[in-house]
Amino acid sequence: MNSSEACLTEEERAHVIGLLNESASEFLELIADLDDDQWIRKAAATCWSVQQTAEHLVLGERAMLAKITAALAGPANTDWEEEHARKTKFLGRVITDRSQKATAPAALDPHHHWTRGQTVTRYKAGRARTLQFAKEMAEPLKAHAAEHPFAVFNLLNTYHWLLYIPLHNARHNQQIAQALQAGHALAENALKETAR
Repeated sequence: MNSSEACLTEEERAHVIGLLNESASEFLELIADLDDDQWIRKAAATCWSVQQTAEHLVLGERAMLAKITAALAGPANTDWEEEHARKTKFLGRVITDRSQKATAPAALDPHHHWTRGQTVTRYKAGRARTLQFAKEMAEPLKAHAAEHPFAVFNLLNTYHWLLYIPLHNARHNQQIAQALQAGHALAENALKETAR
């Protein structure tokens, strides 16, 4: 297999850049006008707040870009094409499906309690690094791979890891939207109780 065939096509590059931009715009719009209470309120004790979900996104993007960099430093896989198309479709279908619950790896558990401003600054810096990587990367991404901590994904090539970043973002955008809806309902119920 020619290593140039393992490089991103222009269509793949445009696709991942589009997903990175779309998921970032949606995330930033979701959190743009939140007050401090909305930022830290939990819909239930077992749920993450918007702050925790946002922090997880920042930590996750940083970790995934590091995983890509480490995988590219390792040996190439000449049999990358065998699983590539199937896993690309699988990721697009599974990651954004919130009916399938997952527990984050401990390293990506939120614990910093960043303010919204601190989170946005870190998020934008991380996304800028990822976008630059996606725009400029000329290495054969599809020929290098790294293990995913969840067995269902197993070995993902570095193009898959790059796709994973905005898909993971889109998944958690859904979670933030749900948390905000639940928080709004809680606030309305509290107002009704005090009005009695």
